[in-house]
Amino acid sequence: MAKNNLPASSYAKPHTMSGGKVTISTGTSATANDVNMSVGNITRKAQPGTKTSGLKMRGAGAATKGTMCRGPMG
Repeated sequence: MAKNNLPASSYAKPHTMSGGKVTISTGTSATANDVNMSVGNITRKAQPGTKTSGLKMRGAGAATKGTMCRGPMG
């Protein structure tokens, strides 16, 4: 076999930086039920509404994503 094409048994087993064994958890931080995903025109949860508080931005032209500024600016 080639030098860099060895079977998995010839390499070191998975380990931590201190040499301990690695445990694999099956849980994930987000599941499919928690993700707000869309397929076509079907959405799992309603999207947040347009921001109406704050300061109105000047010079936005033909803005398509809103014209309200973020944060405390006034």
